[in-house]
Amino acid sequence: MLEKMALLEEKYVALENELSNPELYNDPAAAAKLLKEQKDLTPIIEAYRSYRRVEADMLEAKEMLDSKLDPEMREFAQEEFANAKEELARLEQELKILLLPSDPNDDKNVIVEIRGGAGGEEAALFAHSLYRMYSMYAESRRWKTEIVNLNETELGGVKEISFIIEGAGAYSRLKFESGVHRVQRVPDTESSGRIHTSTVTVAVLPEAEDVEVELNMSDVDVDTFRASGAGGQHVNKTESAIRLTHRPTGIVVECQDERSQHKNKDRAIKILKSKLYDIQMQEQMSQIAAERKSQVGTGDRSERIRTYNYPQGRVTDHRISLTLYKLEQFLNGDLDEMIDAIITADQAEKLRANEE
Repeated sequence: MLEKMALLEEKYVALENELSNPELYNDPAAAAKLLKEQKDLTPIIEAYRSYRRVEADMLEAKEMLDSKLDPEMREFAQEEFANAKEELARLEQELKILLLPSDPNDDKNVIVEIRGGAGGEEAALFAHSLYRMYSMYAESRRWKTEIVNLNETELGGVKEISFIIEGAGAYSRLKFESGVHRVQRVPDTESSGRIHTSTVTVAVLPEAEDVEVELNMSDVDVDTFRASGAGGQHVNKTESAIRLTHRPTGIVVECQDERSQHKNKDRAIKILKSKLYDIQMQEQMSQIAAERKSQVGTGDRSERIRTYNYPQGRVTDHRISLTLYKLEQFLNGDLDEMIDAIITADQAEKLRANEE
């Protein structure tokens, strides 16, 4: 590992030299590529340089211990050696994680789709709660949220909703949210106080770039229709909403949030491309899952991943067996503790796989 780190440091220094050349910036695309390489390498190189400094401190403390010292200085050297040894082990683990293959989609924006499942109106109401939860989480990270398509119920629930979250690292934080979310609570309409169980499905897709997926528009049926639901005077006045049907896969995308038919079509094409890209990703992940069954996120959308229990005020993630008794805060967008735990578990699985 340390030999690999030394080579990466050489590459990093060479990048710094290239980026210090003013002529490089005459080619913005080439400069942007090198700047991204530098950004990706920076945390690895910083950790490696810290490792080398601590390693030098530990060797220095060992040399002091090997020499004749008075008791007070010996105690100091022993303490320095122990601290450096502990820090070195931590940095080694950090470097192993940093050297894991990165997900090329991690920095991308995401398209989130939430659909009410089993449970009728109760599922639709919880689908709305999940949309609110993710919106509040996005706001806490200063990400931008835009609704693309919304199908509401009369009681304020959501049959289905699609929205885009734009922000650095959005996919890296939200990619493990795909799956079935189960809610257990007493509905307002339940007079006997019986707990109902309902389900909602969540899909998180990375926003595809044009170079990543080929879309032949001759394979797509384009229909226009009048937008429905809340939205001001323009609703039901003009056929601004767009429905795209991709015949080879049967994927249907609707977009009606924009007033302009042209904007809705552009947005729908972007989502369709992301769905096609997601199919490619799912095939790759299925192959990985077949080779390595023990993993946190299989990408299986039918997998029940989390239960939200209102009577007990708890939320449980079944993949990592973590229960938090902070349901209200969680539904108000306080997701980081859970997301961090899932990411850590995924990294641990990948490290184990590398060592096998």
